[in-house]
Order: sequence, then C-alpha cells, then structure tokens
Amino acid sequence: MAITISRRQLLAAFVAAPLAARVNAEAPYTYTVTGKIPVSELGASLIHEHVLVDFIGAAKISPDRWKHEEVIQKVLPYLQEIKSRGIRTLVECTPAFIGRDVALLKKLSQRSGLKMLTNTGYYGASDNKYLPEWAFSETAEQLAGRWIAEFEKGIDGTGIRPGFLKTGVNSGKLSELHQKLIRAAALTHLKTGLTICSHTGPALPAREEIEILKQSGVHASAFLWVHASGTADEMEDVGKSGCWISLDGVDTDNIERHVELLRFLKSKNRLGQVLISHDAGWYRPGEPDGGEFRGYTTISDQLIPALKTAGFTDADLHTLMTANPAKAFAIRVRKA
Repeated sequence: MAITISRRQLLAAFVAAPLAARVNAEAPYTYTVTGKIPVSELGASLIHEHVLVDFIGAAKISPDRWKHEEVIQKVLPYLQEIKSRGIRTLVECTPAFIGRDVALLKKLSQRSGLKMLTNTGYYGASDNKYLPEWAFSETAEQLAGRWIAEFEKGIDGTGIRPGFLKTGVNSGKLSELHQKLIRAAALTHLKTGLTICSHTGPALPAREEIEILKQSGVHASAFLWVHASGTADEMEDVGKSGCWISLDGVDTDNIERHVELLRFLKSKNRLGQVLISHDAGWYRPGEPDGGEFRGYTTISDQLIPALKTAGFTDADLHTLMTANPAKAFAIRVRKA
C-alpha cells in the first residue's frame, strides 16, 4: 500500500530533525568575502594567489602601511583580466600578520565581480617571522580557539568569515612549534570543517603533517599540500593518503614541467586530487607603486593550451579548474 506524506508533515520532520542531520543534508558550501555560497557557484578557480603581501614581520605589520584605493588601482586590472578569461574565483592565500586584509578583498571582489576566499590560521614558515608572539606560548587548543572564533564570528569585526585555514611550516622535519600549529589546524577543522592549506614544499614535512592530522582524527582529504615539490613519484606516493596536491607555482618558465607532471599524475589516477595556481600577485607595501606585480593569466594563456596539445580533454581541464576546487574547499568535517 502506498504511503503519502503531506508537505506539512515533511516540514515538521525537517524542523524536528537534529541540526547536524540538517547540516549534513545541505548542499556543499563555502564562505567568500561577500558571504556564503554553494561551492557549485565557484566556477573556474585559481586556488593559490595573493593580492597584497607585507614581509615586514608580525611585530611591525600594520594596515596603516597601505591604502586601499592605491592597492585597488594597481590590482583591479589584473583581476578583470582573469575574469575576461573565464576565471570566476580567486582563493587569496595571504595569512594574518603577512598582510591579510579582508575589507580590501571584499572591495576588490565587489568591483571585479570575482568571488574571493580568505583564510584563518597562522603561518610558521620562514622561521616563524610571521607568527604573533602568543603563538609561541599558547597551546594548540588556545590557538584553535582563536581561529574557530574567526569562523564563527567573522574576522576583525567585519563579519567576513574564512573559507579555509592557512598555515605554514619549514621545509625540513617539523619543529615542536610547527607540530603545534598542525594540531591546532586539526582541532579547528574538526570544529569548523575548514580545509587546511599548509605551505609545505617537500614530501618529508607533508608526510609528518598528514600523520599528525591522522592522529588527531582528521582525514588527509582535509589537507592541501601547498607548494607540493619533490619527484613525481613522491607526489604520487604522498597522494595515496588522499590529500590534495597543490601545484601552485605555474609560471612562464615551467610550463613543460607542469605538463609532464600533470600527465604523470593523470596516468596514476591522481588528477582528481590535483589543484593548480600561480602563487602570483604580491602588491608589496613600502615599495614604489607596490613593487612588481605578477598577473594571474599564465594558466589560461599558456598552461591550458599546452595541456590540450598534450592530449588533455575538456573534461580533464574541468576537473582541474572547476570540479577539484569545489570539492577541495567545500566546508565539511572529514574524519580519519
């Protein structure tokens, strides 16, 4: 006998369901600097770029060192340039204490029409020059509490929420301090579902980070191996964990190398774990007119045509540019 359920009964069941069950049923989403969106709306994305980076150090950095309108005048044409090429989202990876300015990013997003993501977290690479003083003394739980608060309440009173977590470690074995940063990132992920993007480089620290995450109850699919480097075999081997492999240094002088590396990873069925970007931009406060600014068009103008020549299909390119970013930056808890 068929059983019919009225619309009112369905609504009542939804309201009565636990919040966690309703969240799990929600379409995958993320936060841009202008608000929450389904990840299906991200479109073609550059997943590791910068607008402004200030290398003066955590002890001296101040937003008074740059003026929004001067930065916008310099950067906006570069954003409009990639939008005209079909890019729809730019993931801005500048962390706190190196020039993260979410109000500036919101203005640029609104004027360019590009979606933009910002981050929470602290950056320990470059021998801790960009860590605030409390990062040395606070526990992983305390640091995670700061990052979780930015996710739940917004950054610096703006109401803008991070779409991912950015941290960074040195290229060798992880120090105790950098192990703590990764444990804090794990705690933050388990509470917020934010993807963990860690400036890493070689395979050695990547393996150690993934192991810490695993011990903390976080699956490697929540980890994005930023600046992935080493041999192709090392990348494929680390990729067996399920982590994201970020090839984010695309430039005019390494197109052939990236084509060969992507061809290899595709042959190993790893293309669904690969992300590509330039690590470009870099308006530098204190330099005349913000210094030399590298645009974001090399992937569109050079790498994609080279991949097509090498036999990559439109479906492959959609995987790299659209499907993988949407999956990687979807906010959801991924437990080990």
